[in-house]
Amino acid sequence: MRKMSQRVPTLHFESKYWARGFSRVAGIDEVGRGAWAGPVVAGAVILPRLENPRAWRTLWRDLRGARDSKLLSPHQREKLFTAIRAISAAHATGEASRAEIDALGIVRATKLAMQRALDTLAPDALLIDALNLETPLPHRAIIHGDQVALSIACASIIAKVTRDRMMVELEKELPGYAWARNKGYGTRAHRDALDALGVSREHRVSFAPVKRRMGIVLTPHSDRG
Repeated sequence: MRKMSQRVPTLHFESKYWARGFSRVAGIDEVGRGAWAGPVVAGAVILPRLENPRAWRTLWRDLRGARDSKLLSPHQREKLFTAIRAISAAHATGEASRAEIDALGIVRATKLAMQRALDTLAPDALLIDALNLETPLPHRAIIHGDQVALSIACASIIAKVTRDRMMVELEKELPGYAWARNKGYGTRAHRDALDALGVSREHRVSFAPVKRRMGIVLTPHSDRG
């Protein structure tokens, strides 16, 4: 059976807002919702509204390969991270800490991180990967948005590289959990480290796999990793 070809993000959704007079359309995505440890990080990217066909060709050339960050190698992400920061009209990241995730729940904490990423950008319309934000701005939530909207794909890359770097630094502070390799996600090595070392200050104690290792009784309303 043939594999389905990967979808290539385009400016289709951005162009619809541009045609309505919205020039600062921010794509938004997050990284780290399913991790057992560390923050959730959101990226927001406003790509330039381009009228000149030559400028469009340059944009496509420089951002060739931009897509859902999970589909890219670390080297590809780093290269695109540099290009996106140079080309974008504006970009930012926001985060919600482990403590905020445990206090608010992962969905509310993710929305908080997204809002923090947007606070300095002054967008006039939003394209959001999957989630709806409480905002007066025109916005659209797109399922698998990082696979179809270029600004969301760029936001995914910005968020992923930023969070990965944070987790590499965390390994220096809290060694033994292999954060640089697992980025806080529930790999077998991470589970083994939890069993051997216990729960660290950066583990999300509201997530079921971590709670089990603390001897806390789960409730039906607990967040799941």
